[in-house]
Amino acid sequence: MKTKFKNFFIKIKDWFVRHKPSKRRLIQVYAALLYNANIKGFVTGSIYNAKNGTKYACVPGLNCYSCPGATGACPLGALQNALQASDTKAPYYVLGILALFAIIFARTICGFLCPVGLGQELLYKIKTPKIKKSRVSRAFSYLKYVLLVALVIIIPIMLQSPTFCKYICPAGTFGGAIGLLINPNNATGGSNYFAQLGTLFTWKFCLMVAIIVMSVFCFRFFCRFLCPLGAIYGFFNKFALLGVKLDKSKCTDCGLCVSHCKMDIKHVGDHECINCGECISVCPTQAISWKGSKIFLHSNAIEKEEEAQPTLNSILEKGTTAQLSEEAEVTSVNSIAAMAVAVEEPQTVEQVPTSENDLNTASKPIESPAVARLKRRNKWLEIAAWALATVLLISALVYYNFFAPYEERISLDECPQFSAQLYNTEEEKTFNLSDYEGKVVVINFWATWCNPCVGEIPYFEQLQQNYSEDIVVIALHSTAITVDGGTNGVQKFLNDKGWNEYQMLFAQDTETLATVISQEEVDGEVVEISRQTELYKALSGGNTLPHTAIIDKEGKIAYIRPGSVTYDSLEEEMLKVLNN
Repeated sequence: MKTKFKNFFIKIKDWFVRHKPSKRRLIQVYAALLYNANIKGFVTGSIYNAKNGTKYACVPGLNCYSCPGATGACPLGALQNALQASDTKAPYYVLGILALFAIIFARTICGFLCPVGLGQELLYKIKTPKIKKSRVSRAFSYLKYVLLVALVIIIPIMLQSPTFCKYICPAGTFGGAIGLLINPNNATGGSNYFAQLGTLFTWKFCLMVAIIVMSVFCFRFFCRFLCPLGAIYGFFNKFALLGVKLDKSKCTDCGLCVSHCKMDIKHVGDHECINCGECISVCPTQAISWKGSKIFLHSNAIEKEEEAQPTLNSILEKGTTAQLSEEAEVTSVNSIAAMAVAVEEPQTVEQVPTSENDLNTASKPIESPAVARLKRRNKWLEIAAWALATVLLISALVYYNFFAPYEERISLDECPQFSAQLYNTEEEKTFNLSDYEGKVVVINFWATWCNPCVGEIPYFEQLQQNYSEDIVVIALHSTAITVDGGTNGVQKFLNDKGWNEYQMLFAQDTETLATVISQEEVDGEVVEISRQTELYKALSGGNTLPHTAIIDKEGKIAYIRPGSVTYDSLEEEMLKVLNN
């Protein structure tokens, strides 16, 4: 009975040993957690976007800015937005960050620090028939370079639109859209994200599902064929400080490394190599190693040192001092002494290996003190590295979930005075709230890319026509201009819709549109604080569009409605304010 229990626990132990994650897998999971340390965002369904927070810094891997847990910006999205707003000028900050990541890590980021890569590798573990790499897959791997040039660089500059993020990126669909949609807090009220869904989301959702399915059958499908970020890092693989390297003097061109690799590489360390390091263990001549091996002694270097140390069995088999002298040519002085003792001293009965464990022990190499010291040093360095990484992760989790500053939503009773540049005018003209004292002002916040917004604009025009003497209706376009052409694109959109003939006004919301004065207690005294913000936030805007506010004749905020409206509900609320 005791033996059965012992065998049972041995089997459990063996299972855990066989299935324990590799160090690379642990680093991948660690990076995904660190990028998305804002666990509170998943609970509340909101995005961390504090102006003085870390969202202005880019993480190395592909991780959507709009993910509820994201603590930093995606480098690919940051590059597109920077190019979109650059007016053909080089966005040095983003390019500098990308260059720094690339020079240090290159595609090691893909192999170790990218959550999207981790997800694909886990999907590939599902037991199904697999698509093997070939010349065809190698040819299609160049598609990501086409997407880089077209959708990440040229189109964002020419049409002022972050095209790859908008139409392709599965990280944005899964982390940003799905991550927000599944939260019950975003299903109704001021954060009714479902009201914004349209054909664009349908396209991106179907594309995301296709990529997920293909990743089950094809190793890292998105990384190999579609990821422009990997294409950028691939250009630096040869020059990066970290990664794998090949010693051509030792290489026999056996091809084991290329055949073992699941990526579309032609040789170790080329632009398709993600520097996962799995080729190191299959190289028969130990020609592949890690860059930086002069700083740290890696496993292949230790093995090389140990190969120079003969085993006790080999000494006993040779058994002569002549063979010992031959061995001495490739061993250290300490090893020679150990070997001499083993040969000259006769083996007693107790010294002769008699069991399987004794034979295994006897076959182990005799370790020199130098190798032992190097092993101990590397072990302590590894422990210290994991300890620091653990402290960093715990600190990030505590900070973002308990102490991180969030952008406060401003709630006011009176609408701040503001001016906004109008669309549909031949010359620049501004809308000033102060010019409409004594009238009810209906403000609609909208965007060209928001389908519910576009659908309800005719209701506001109808309201303007029916009550033109008593009210003024103005539609303020969101500051998040992702329509092709920026403000010019908005004007073109208005012209194409025929809204340039509408009586209602169209204007552009800006980052510093409204000056808000609020009273706050500072050091025990109540003082007035002046802030500049976009009007949408000043009027208690939620996280979604459309959004409607009605300002009464005295300039006070009489009605706020997040989400879509109908004409009847809009007219009813407006009449309440008008007749009050």
